[in-house]
Amino acid sequence: MIVGMNHFTVIAEDPKATLDFYTGLLGLRVGHRPDLGFEGAWLYGDAPQAVLHLYFDRPPPAQRAGVIDHMAFTARGLREVKARFDARGTKYELRQQAGAGTWQLFCHDPNGAKVELDFDPSETLQGPLNPP
Repeated sequence: MIVGMNHFTVIAEDPKATLDFYTGLLGLRVGHRPDLGFEGAWLYGDAPQAVLHLYFDRPPPAQRAGVIDHMAFTARGLREVKARFDARGTKYELRQQAGAGTWQLFCHDPNGAKVELDFDPSETLQGPLNPP
C-alpha cells in the first residue's frame, strides 16, 4: 500500500535560520507551495516532489523530537558537504556504516530536529572524519 516517503514537516522557530540551514547548508531549494492559509515553505531536492515542509506560524513543542528520532536524506558530494559544515562550524557526527559502507552524517537543524545525510559508500573522504 505505501510506496515511499512523501515528506517531513518541521516547525521552524526561526524561519531565516531554518531556511539557511536547509537551503544554504544542505542544498535544498524553496519551491512551489500552494496557499494553505498559513506561513511556511516547501523545500525540494532533485525530485519534483517537496521532501520537507516548514511551518512558520506555530511555536515548537517543548519536546522537540517527540517519537520521531530523525529524518534521513540520500545525498551526494560527501567531501563538499563536509567542507561546508566545517566552514560554518556546524557540529556533526560522520561515520561509515559497518557492512554496507554507507557514509552517514548526523546533525541537528536550528530547531533541534535530528538530520541524517546518507552518502554512497563509493564516495571518498580526505582528512579526519569529525572536526576536533
